[in-house]
Amino acid sequence: MKKQRSSRSKDKIRSLHLVERNVTSWEDFIRLVSVKPLSDWAFRGQSEAGWQLWPKISRELRNRRVAPRHWKEQEHRLIWIFQRKAIHFLDKVPDVGDTPQWMALMQHHGAPTRLLDFTWSPYVAAFFALESSVSDAAVWAINAPQIGTFAYGPHFKIAQRPPSPEQALSEVGIKELDAVAIGEPYFKNRRVIAQSGTFAFPFDIKRPIDAILSKTEGVIEKLVLRGPGLRKKGLGELYRMNITYATLFPDLDGLARSLAFELEHHYAFDPTENET
Repeated sequence: MKKQRSSRSKDKIRSLHLVERNVTSWEDFIRLVSVKPLSDWAFRGQSEAGWQLWPKISRELRNRRVAPRHWKEQEHRLIWIFQRKAIHFLDKVPDVGDTPQWMALMQHHGAPTRLLDFTWSPYVAAFFALESSVSDAAVWAINAPQIGTFAYGPHFKIAQRPPSPEQALSEVGIKELDAVAIGEPYFKNRRVIAQSGTFAFPFDIKRPIDAILSKTEGVIEKLVLRGPGLRKKGLGELYRMNITYATLFPDLDGLARSLAFELEHHYAFDPTENET
């Protein structure tokens, strides 16, 4: 395994062109994401460093033992079912042909889609990586400027049934099996705005996004956040920035989720200082 050394971290190359960096302090993380090449990339935090970048639709299809030859058909059917039944819960209904908007809406409410949440803020990504981690976490970074970014819509062909995700990508010229689009619907919901959010939108759902992007040099890196010291310092700094579940999910659910961190935080003392 080839290794590269830097003054800030020990880097290693694996999975073709995936660069992995070991980060052991909050200060090192801030330095890495504040300068080139990562300063204008998109980020995703995951609480387990070993997890790959699988969209939820792919995980669900695998877990439910759906034969791979039916994956695209079943995914497309899911969008159609959601469209026909969600009308009762929506103040404004997207156009039938606006598949990215429907997928973003499904993603917002927890349905499985091929969209994978990313953010333009490394701080938001670090929060999602660290908040519930109990071991090494990871912040993934992808070179969105090189890949290209999109705001899907607001004009789509009139349709009686939503185009498939592959058809929606083809409409903006993305047709290769190894293509991953970065972008979001033209009209953003409140969570996307609060999280400076964007999405990775792969053409192929049978491989994790890191495996797809690692075929090209210079488009994906993985920052492995190691050690309880980094987590404690990082979450403390993010709390001071007002980056919590309550602000990232601006609703009652977000407020409720934010209370878990209050168990290990107090303005007057450190509840964890005598931990054995």
